[in-house]
Amino acid sequence: MNHSIKSADRATHLKIVAIALVLGAALAAFGTSVRPSTDAVQTVHILKAGQPTMISSSGTSLVR
Repeated sequence: MNHSIKSADRATHLKIVAIALVLGAALAAFGTSVRPSTDAVQTVHILKAGQPTMISSSGTSLVR
């Protein structure tokens, strides 16, 4: 029995790495399965520029 990671042997370290890899792969698979699908139709709204506008004052007060 290895009660500490410091005193653990090679087999214990390999078990820890293997479990970490399996859990990481499971987390990645879960994350991609929960993500919304890209098959949904997305609409693009096009905004066209209007006529140019002249601004004579900004309406802000000037502090000197």
